[in-house]
Amino acid sequence: MRTYAKDTVSRVSETVTVKGWVNSRRDHGGLIFIDLRDHTGVLQLVIQPDTEEAFKLAEQLRDEFVISAEGIVRERDENLKNPNIPTGGIEIKVDGLQILNRSEPLPIQLHGDAIASEDLRLRYRYLDLRRPKMQDMLRKRATMYKYMRDFMESNDFTEVATPILANSSPEGARDFLIPSRLHPGKFYALPQAPQQFKQLLMVGGVPRYYQLAACFRDEDPRADRLYGEFYQLDLEMAFVEDGEEVRSLTEPLIKQLVTEFAGKKLLSEDIPRIPYAEAMEKYGSDKPDLRYGMELIDLSEELKNSGFGVFAGAISGGGCVKAICVKGASILSRSQIDQFTEIAKSEGAGGLAYLTYENGEVKSPIAKFLSAEELEAIKNKLGAEDGDVVFFGADKRPVVNKVLGKLRVEFAGHFGLKDPNTIALCWIVDFPFYEQDLVTGHLDFGHNPFSMPKGGLEALEQEDKLAIVADQYDMVMNGYEICSGGVRNHNPEVLYKVFEVLDYSKEYVEERFGAMINAFKYGAPPHAGCAFGVDRIFMELMSESNIREIVAFPKNGSGVDLMMNSPSQVDEPQLKELHIQPVKEG
Repeated sequence: MRTYAKDTVSRVSETVTVKGWVNSRRDHGGLIFIDLRDHTGVLQLVIQPDTEEAFKLAEQLRDEFVISAEGIVRERDENLKNPNIPTGGIEIKVDGLQILNRSEPLPIQLHGDAIASEDLRLRYRYLDLRRPKMQDMLRKRATMYKYMRDFMESNDFTEVATPILANSSPEGARDFLIPSRLHPGKFYALPQAPQQFKQLLMVGGVPRYYQLAACFRDEDPRADRLYGEFYQLDLEMAFVEDGEEVRSLTEPLIKQLVTEFAGKKLLSEDIPRIPYAEAMEKYGSDKPDLRYGMELIDLSEELKNSGFGVFAGAISGGGCVKAICVKGASILSRSQIDQFTEIAKSEGAGGLAYLTYENGEVKSPIAKFLSAEELEAIKNKLGAEDGDVVFFGADKRPVVNKVLGKLRVEFAGHFGLKDPNTIALCWIVDFPFYEQDLVTGHLDFGHNPFSMPKGGLEALEQEDKLAIVADQYDMVMNGYEICSGGVRNHNPEVLYKVFEVLDYSKEYVEERFGAMINAFKYGAPPHAGCAFGVDRIFMELMSESNIREIVAFPKNGSGVDLMMNSPSQVDEPQLKELHIQPVKEG
């Protein structure tokens, strides 16, 4: 029977068999020392010349050879113990040794600080996974899944697997389409979410559903978003008409993951509910990080008659002037302020005005355009003190919120305000049902087309469609959206109207969502639910900044699997069978 490295500590004087990889080999002439590594730790083996066969094999060993060793567990001499590892007080005197497999020289380094580039690590991911950090990551992810399953089952949820081959749906991202061999010209789609299926389960009489669902979206990858596929804890509850019931039920799970699983502290036990409009006004974002302040302060009333033309022009043109106070920012150099100015410009600002407070004075190129009363009002309203800098945004309100919201995040990162050991949670509620494309002016769904508009059919009749509020909610963790949910629209008449507002015909709705529309005609209960982004939650709880570090086999930043060489070309007979004719570029 194989004994794991960590278990040998309790088996002194016993004969054991251990198996694993050669972590390192040291030849001291008369003795050969092998550090053997398995998934539980590293263990020292000692091979002496009097075990001739074992000694000859030990001379052949190189890093990452796979071996099996049998011998007696013994305590090390007191002066040779290593207190830095759990097995540092013992070793195995080897009597028998077997090489299970050999290894060529590795293309990437598995130990030490010299970590290979990400692309090289992903090309040899099966080797990269041998690193203790990655082994620990896989184990912890499995543990988090157990927390989730235990919680859901203790709250009477039933795990149900929904189809992977599904239909295309307007979830806000591109679908991955799969051509049908049996039905030429038609396509399946990998599900962006199990949205329709879980609602149909509610119609089918399932009281509470959940699954750890694989979801697929053809979106560009980034540091907090995997390419192609991701996982979510998906759940739905029947006979629920108020999103607060879903929020209150799921909060304890997330708190448990933060404190018990990850060992981190909550900024507050009370998780605030922040309306979308308020979040945009105070933080410039619908996913605010509450670990730090720097709220956006409206100065439009105080500066409406300002002698500074940029401010006065923005306000008279229907816009606003807002500002944030960055504590201790007077230490910023001119070049650093220029860098933040470029960030502001990238978000739509024309520039970045600011006031610096030093030694009781205000220093700024714009200070001369502001009256003493205006300067005093700015200082008092922002709470500015010596050493602080107040940064302004002056434009249309959406632009100002976007610019200062981005700067708020950047300043927090620059000044180290994002404590990785603190988790700040909030719920964003009352999202706008529709949004307007700033370029084309066309309306589109703001969030989820299957959510219930607050006020139902009557709300959809109002003239200002942008004023319609959806019964939707997101949970935010340290500036990341980790959950999205809503009270569902289970009324066919309201569902038709929701799409009609965007000029979709009744026939279109029935063609795309016929199963769900028809199901709602046969006694659909009110229902609500949400989905938690498992990958993003795990990333934040593990204090990782790159989401590709927390999954076993991710695509790279370009959406390519370098290990498996995908996406790849396929043979022409396969394409012909699927009725596909490739388009030649150029």
